[in-house]
Amino acid sequence: MTASASASSVTDPQPWWRHGHVWLVISGPVIVVIAAIATAVIAVRQPDPVVAEDYYRRGVEINRTLSQAGEGASSTAMMPALKARNHAADPTAAPAQTPSPSAQR
Repeated sequence: MTASASASSVTDPQPWWRHGHVWLVISGPVIVVIAAIATAVIAVRQPDPVVAEDYYRRGVEINRTLSQAGEGASSTAMMPALKARNHAADPTAAPAQTPSPSAQR
């Protein structure tokens, strides 16, 4: 390489958009801005449904209906859930032991 060839490459720089690093640095924030705009558009076009003002009363009614159905039909319908809940509240209680298949023969 001659001195004139190396001097011309230093004094004749490329435009900024020809460098790959520039696009790498610019692309991150541009992608984030596009994603934020897309999120805002989705939020404005499809708002979340409003919770009913009497949601608590509805929940109490559902619980009442379930408890009446459990008492009327059979009280053992919810038994496994009750045992699991009580075991979680009192972890010191030993779980029920089931006999092994070899002991049943």
